[in-house]
Amino acid sequence: MASGTQGGTITIVRGRLLWFHHEPLGADDEASFILIEDGGLVCRNGRIAWVGDWSDLPADHRGADYADHRPHLIVPGFIDPHIHFPQGQVVASYAGSLLEWLNTYTFIEEQRYGDPRFAATMAKRFCDMLLAHGTTTCVAFGSVHKGSATALLAEAATRNMRLVTGKVMMDRNAPEALTDTAQSGYDDTKALIADWHGEARLEVAISPRFALTSTDAQMEAAGALAREHPECLIQTHLSENHSEIEAVEALFPDAADYTDVYERFGLLTGKSLMGHCIHLSAREIGRMAETGAVAVFCPTSNLFLGSGLFDLDRIKGDGVRHAIATDIGGGTSWSLLKTLDEGYKVLNLQGHRYHPMRAFWQATLGNAEAIGMADRIGTLDAGTEADFIVLDARATEAMALRMETVETLAEELFVLQTLGDDRAVTAAYVAGRPAGRD
Repeated sequence: MASGTQGGTITIVRGRLLWFHHEPLGADDEASFILIEDGGLVCRNGRIAWVGDWSDLPADHRGADYADHRPHLIVPGFIDPHIHFPQGQVVASYAGSLLEWLNTYTFIEEQRYGDPRFAATMAKRFCDMLLAHGTTTCVAFGSVHKGSATALLAEAATRNMRLVTGKVMMDRNAPEALTDTAQSGYDDTKALIADWHGEARLEVAISPRFALTSTDAQMEAAGALAREHPECLIQTHLSENHSEIEAVEALFPDAADYTDVYERFGLLTGKSLMGHCIHLSAREIGRMAETGAVAVFCPTSNLFLGSGLFDLDRIKGDGVRHAIATDIGGGTSWSLLKTLDEGYKVLNLQGHRYHPMRAFWQATLGNAEAIGMADRIGTLDAGTEADFIVLDARATEAMALRMETVETLAEELFVLQTLGDDRAVTAAYVAGRPAGRD
């Protein structure tokens, strides 16, 4: 890395560059991506200032120090649009279903995040885990405590990470120590937005956990926040588990269905990230398509908790925006590579295909589009924020063995997707600077 005296801090990297311009329309859609076999990136002040063939590196940078990552792939950093900050230590907790898992482990663990010192310590570990697994941006739920979101935002600010979070709003059906009120949830979220939203590379999300844990009054408060702050993302859960759906229907008998609960309170919009969306009716899918809400596919948690199989082809075919996420800690891996692998299996069980080109588009530009940040992250285009990772398709003996017979880019990506994990991430760059385990 070289420091320019006039142009600011400059980082130069060399390697095989891959990024997407749109979702691949098929396995042979070469117009959807750019691959530069010997490419270079020049990063200045957190952004990509130049990208192209290494042989075309601008003259004023030739001879400067650079990081040589050949023969590995350099791709945009992964984006995780649904993850729980307070659940890193409940991953791999034995349970048979969603509500059992929540009541037995998760609601107990999340109470610890009322301690600001504990939350700050765990925020460091959370960001370390993200970067070690190649995730440079996430949209995360905090605990019910305002301080949990503050701790994560503060930690992300020290690393100049692009990150979105919010404190969850829960005023019923949770332990007393883990509930707020409609008013305090509104006030705390309002204060977080005032203090943090738009600072550095940070945003605050309006975060009613799910309809099961919020009264009508709290849902109304969340809707008021959405109207007052249309710039903010909304994150919640929808139709993950049959027992959950039945409980929500009993709590909101006037609603047409689970999705209608959110829509009645102004929480189903183009800024809404709806986790899971497994058991949706045709009416619900239609309303999601019309409002622009995003259905977030969480394959490892859906399998782990026995919730069901996400029907991506149906969702996509009916025009619903979509994303893919780890959903730590119901999810069982921090790695979006492993998440893509499990997503492939979920879809294959339904007779659907998940081509690796489409999968890598989803984890990068596709997820950036889902959270409304495709103009900033998710590609290697000049002018965008310089968040990218380096992937080694020969990182393990098993991967190296398989790579001896690989002939195409798609095959290489499928090896990474199927056999890769954090060991395949050899470097991560945040705002143009090395981070994590580089």
